Parts: sequence; C-alpha cells; structure tokens
Amino acid sequence: MQITALPDIARGSEMTGQEYAYRRLRHALMVGWLTPGASLTIRGLAESLDLSPTPIREALRRLSSENAIEVLGNRRLRVPDMTAGRFEELVALRETLEVHAAAQSLPHVSDLVISRMEGIDRGICAAQAAGDLDAITGLNQDFHRTLYELPPDHAAMPLIESVWLQLGPFQRLVKEDPDTVEPADAHDAIRAALAGRDAVALDAAIRRDVRSAARRVERYHFTKVTPA
Repeated sequence: MQITALPDIARGSEMTGQEYAYRRLRHALMVGWLTPGASLTIRGLAESLDLSPTPIREALRRLSSENAIEVLGNRRLRVPDMTAGRFEELVALRETLEVHAAAQSLPHVSDLVISRMEGIDRGICAAQAAGDLDAITGLNQDFHRTLYELPPDHAAMPLIESVWLQLGPFQRLVKEDPDTVEPADAHDAIRAALAGRDAVALDAAIRRDVRSAARRVERYHFTKVTPA
C-alpha cells in the first residue's frame, strides 16, 4: 500500500510533531483507513505527514506497544493481519469492556446525554447517505464514547479504545462491502434502555450491538461464526 495521504485531524498550536504524528496515525487506524497487512515505511509516512522521520519513529513505537503496528525487522512495518482467533478474542474483550462501561455510566445518564447521542445517530445516517466511511466510524465511536466517559472516574475508555484501534482496520473492510447492511435499530435499543434507566436492557443492547457487528465480519471474512 502506497501512503499518499492520511485522514486529517485538528492540530492545536501546543501539539508537538511527535504527538501529532501519533494521533493522526492512530486516527487512521481506528477509522480503518489503513487496512490489515498494509506495509508502511518511515520515509513514506514522514512525506505524507510533512514531518521529519524522528517523530514518526516515536509515534510508531507507541503504536507498536498498543499492538496496532508490527515491526518486522529491517525497518519494515505493517498493520497486523487478522486471524479468526485474534478477532474473536478482541470482540470478547470489547463486549466485556463496553458492557462494564455502560453499566458504570447508567447512573450518570441525563436526558441531555440521550439527546446528544440521538444527534450523533442523525450524523451517522447522513454519513451513510453520503458514503463517508471515515465519518461513519468516527461518529459511531463518538456515540459510545459519549456514554462511556460519563462517570467522573471512568477508567475503561482507554482500554476500549485500545480494542477499537486493533479492530479498526479490519472492520473497515466490512463497511466497504456493498452486501453488508448495518442494523438501523442497534443504537435505538441502547438509547431506549438509557431513557428507561433499564440496566438489563442496556446490557442486552450493548451485547447485541457488539455481536451483530462481529457476525457481519465473520460472515464475509471467516468461515467460523461466533455464537450470539
């Protein structure tokens, strides 16, 4: 894969080149712009981001520690391939973490939060109509992040984002498949459970959201299907 451009992100005046490189590469991975198995070079990334190789090396080192980039030797790097076993484990981790985060967030939910999540869903619908895959993925993450970051002392979000980071490149392949249909009511069920302050329904809705996405991936890319 020849790197010609990466999805842009806002860069504050206080952001160092190293932090900018890390965040921009991380964003590209999370929205799936970089695909599984894609080869990367420090020189190519430096040219794409208009930075020197030094901040790129540090950004890649951080991403490697998060299992988002593989260092293969001879200065070769790539986005990790996905196996059925690794995928199933990541999905199980995502389900466990997000169910926990949602339960911890429920006491902090307000009607304003639910309204904000509904607005994000409208943005997802608009992005789907426009075929904007980057926006769909980013807004879907914003939907969940809005809920999971509600507790003042939340600790699960960095762990959840680590899983998203590893799943992002692979799940993008499914979104690009014209035969893949996103279930329109997945987020509706989550918002309904929040509106009713129903912990049992929220647990079921989060599990359904995570597992329905997993089944779509497995249907098109693996022969082994994870049970619901």
